Amino acid sequence: MSSAQPAEAEAASPPHPYHLVNPSPWPALGALGAFIIAFGAVHWWHGGTKLICAAGFVVVLSTMGLWWRDVIREAQRDHAHTDEVQHGLRVGMGLFIASEVMFFVAFFWAFFNSGLLVNPSITQWPPAKIEPLDTWGIPFLNTLILLSSGLCVNWAHHSLRHGDRDGLKKGLALAVALGATFLSLQAYEYGHAAFAFRDGVYPSIFYMATGFHGFHVFVGVCFLSVTLLRSWRGDFTPRQHVGFEAAAWYWHFVDVVWIFLFVWVYWWGS
Repeated sequence: MSSAQPAEAEAASPPHPYHLVNPSPWPALGALGAFIIAFGAVHWWHGGTKLICAAGFVVVLSTMGLWWRDVIREAQRDHAHTDEVQHGLRVGMGLFIASEVMFFVAFFWAFFNSGLLVNPSITQWPPAKIEPLDTWGIPFLNTLILLSSGLCVNWAHHSLRHGDRDGLKKGLALAVALGATFLSLQAYEYGHAAFAFRDGVYPSIFYMATGFHGFHVFVGVCFLSVTLLRSWRGDFTPRQHVGFEAAAWYWHFVDVVWIFLFVWVYWWGS
């Protein structure tokens, strides 16, 4: 009896270290939510109700949360994240960040195309009627805040790798607080800007680039908050913490993009 059990267990284990995921409704549901958002936005912009677009966002956000829950269960309950699976997750996160880099390249391209190749209707950059924001006010303060949050994430990562769970929690908590402070100051900055989105090419590019970066900061704060909750639960170990690494990589990407925005949009662009 006892000799048969190891043989049965060996026969039941997969012949490879990879994780073949179970059928999931979340990809289809997420795509449906994205379609509802697009349809609802068009309907709203043509004088219809906002409720359809809002319903699409509810579907997408719910899908994200439930899908995230399933991935955490795969790691913690099913122990499906072997070394090979972790490597694949890291590669996937790296490719995702690379695609996000190209997303911001488009905004910088538009900014420099307008700033360096000024068309005849624009005699200077920024245009004469635009009063740019004070570079060394809120933008500089937000730069210090965001870079400090990156240092906090590094502190948390160093603590995790050396088994210091207290340092891990403190570092993540500070990073989340600093990220929320950044968003609050950016909202204040938008509310007191001397130009609106439709006031020309400079405001349009400014709000698109900095606004989408602010959205990425919001996503990063959510990512770090989930990572902090998982740290309180004891999910991460010095050997297995690919979820933490993904959050840290994303946050450092947000930091680097902001440095480029500060130097070129806020400083050189003013």
